[in-house]
Amino acid sequence: MSECQSFAPVAAKDSRLLILGSMPGVRSLQLGQYYGHPHNRFWPLMAQLLGYQAVPAGYQQKLQMLLANRIALWDVLGYCQREGSLDAAITGEQPNDLAGFLRQHPQLTVICCNGGKAAAAFKKYSKTIDLSGITVYNLPSTSPANARWRLPQLAAAWQIVQTTADQANKNP
Repeated sequence: MSECQSFAPVAAKDSRLLILGSMPGVRSLQLGQYYGHPHNRFWPLMAQLLGYQAVPAGYQQKLQMLLANRIALWDVLGYCQREGSLDAAITGEQPNDLAGFLRQHPQLTVICCNGGKAAAAFKKYSKTIDLSGITVYNLPSTSPANARWRLPQLAAAWQIVQTTADQANKNP
């Protein structure tokens, strides 16, 4: 079993939407980047939904794309043990301080859970958190392990990201 430690959150004071994954996969952990696996559809999906012609080339530019659209990024789990990258292999999980994060970002109105494990872990660890004023969406995973969902299907399911970004940009 390998020990896995999540990354720090990516957020700005004006972030309105929080995308939560479960835990970065092996390749992402090696690179020190959210959604670093080249076959993960997260970055192409975000670029498409946010109206970019292409995925920004560098990691910092990808993060800036999210922040410019008032989107924050983090993981439900702060620590776990896992062999490989599959969420099904996660054991010994410990959550990130979601309550503290939400207190520091009271302007968040939407949380999107990227995949079933993120949704289940969020449900488990947010039972005592006041989520009034926040809508939570459980969305299909952008992971390459979720191969039955093609990018057009993901884009349709993840439309709330575009809607929220558009509203936030119209009403700063």
